[in-house]
Amino acid sequence: MNLRFFFVFYNDELMNCGHEGQSIAMGTEVERNSESVKNIKEDDFTKLEQDYRILQEKTQELISERTHIESELRNVKKQAGRLEEEVRHLRAPPLIVGTLQDVLDAGRAIVRSSNGTVFQVSLNQRIDPEMLKPGTRVALNQDSLSLVEVLHDAWDPIVSGSEMVEKPDITYDMVAGLDDEILSVREAIELPLTKPHLFAKVGIKPPKGVLLVGPPGCGKTLLAKAVAHHTKATFIRMVGSELAQKYIGEGGRLVRELFSLAKDKSPSIIFLDEIDAIGAKRLDGSTSGDREVQRTLMQLLAELDGFDELEDVKIIAATNRPDILDDALLRPGRFDRIIEIPIPEEKSRKEIIKLHLSSMNCKGVRIDSISKATDGYSGAELKATCVEAGMIAIRSNRDTVTHKDVVLAIERLNKKKTQSGGTSSPEGLYG
Repeated sequence: MNLRFFFVFYNDELMNCGHEGQSIAMGTEVERNSESVKNIKEDDFTKLEQDYRILQEKTQELISERTHIESELRNVKKQAGRLEEEVRHLRAPPLIVGTLQDVLDAGRAIVRSSNGTVFQVSLNQRIDPEMLKPGTRVALNQDSLSLVEVLHDAWDPIVSGSEMVEKPDITYDMVAGLDDEILSVREAIELPLTKPHLFAKVGIKPPKGVLLVGPPGCGKTLLAKAVAHHTKATFIRMVGSELAQKYIGEGGRLVRELFSLAKDKSPSIIFLDEIDAIGAKRLDGSTSGDREVQRTLMQLLAELDGFDELEDVKIIAATNRPDILDDALLRPGRFDRIIEIPIPEEKSRKEIIKLHLSSMNCKGVRIDSISKATDGYSGAELKATCVEAGMIAIRSNRDTVTHKDVVLAIERLNKKKTQSGGTSSPEGLYG
């Protein structure tokens, strides 16, 4: 019986051992499964963190892009607002420019429109009454012709653009062979502006202006440039043909504004080049265009010697046709000095040639023989001779001008002078 108990006990132990081994095996497998699950969860969490960071970065980029787009949208709206305002101004009806003639009371005035018609209009109450003076330029409504605003006084563009801003670099030393003429111009133009007390002590009125006459190319405009360089006064230059306008009264208005500008900016000098364009003699039988030029001339005569004194305004005029000028323009009191700029003589030609050759690379040039060979040459032709001599040297691939080059240049100039008067072909003029 003890043996049976032993076997029963042994079998139980074996069964217990089998159950325990199975339990140990099962425990090990669970632990392994739990560790794998734990690893999987950690990987998922890491991936979620990475995805979260990526989403955060994209969100930040979208926020920045949204802010940038909103700022651009605001700028576009501002620009659109400005463009709409400009379009509104452009679509607004135009205003008529007129002249205020008289102010009747606080609400009414008399104006003259641009077409010459006179109207009684109502005033804008926002305009300062002190600005409403007779002769003021004003803007009128196109429909009611009521006075909208006061415009500032403006010169004609032709007149305002004639004022010289930068002085030319021509000095009196560069005007060779005209020493007496330079002295006469300086006495009549510069001296009354710089030393007016001398004329007051002597008891005479200073000259009003000078007229420079002479053949073309003798230095009339060059002398005026030298005056503009040395003077400290306002220099206003204008060609006579610019004062000849198409419509009636326009030329006289330009002359009036020209002298008004000179008086406002006095001391000043007015230079009228080619004055024969408006200063020709007045004839009985003339066309409507000639009569308008004569009206311009009469306005010029009134400005030169009329009721209003010129004071510190001097006039220099130049022409190569003094024979066709009107007698009223040449009388004393308008142009007190008529200075002739003649064809240079031999002494003057030497000075002109020496002046032009001084800036050139020359060798062995005999100025005396050149001045004798250029008898009858004007200053412009002497300069052209020196330039032609330089071109001959350049054509020969040399950097020095010789006496032979100058002689050849004189021959070419003489050929052009003889052929230009008898032919109109380009070969005869420029060959």
